[in-house]
Amino acid sequence: MNRLEIILSAMLVLSIVLNIGLIAYARAVVIRILSISEELYDLQRMVGTFTNHLQAVYELDSFYGDETLRGLLEHAISFNDQMDTFDYIISLTEADTPTTEEGPDDDTPQEEETRPA
Repeated sequence: MNRLEIILSAMLVLSIVLNIGLIAYARAVVIRILSISEELYDLQRMVGTFTNHLQAVYELDSFYGDETLRGLLEHAISFNDQMDTFDYIISLTEADTPTTEEGPDDDTPQEEETRPA
């Protein structure tokens, strides 16, 4: 083997090692981003559920017009709107999540709504 063949072989091996490393790194980054996307989707769903539950409590006759609950409701709605800015990240895994008949806002127990006052 002459010198040129040795240099080309060394560069080939170096290139293969770097490409394998780059592929492994890219795969790890994609897995991390998808994990973050799933967590943000869960967080957005929980905030939406909390906002709807708080609004249902605020609309009850015994609490209607309470300034503290109204401020808390406005804050929850504002926070929920802020979570909408992460839709581009959440949409990465949204197609992967199984769809059910009930939406993300249907997590509140039905017993509370039918309970006599």
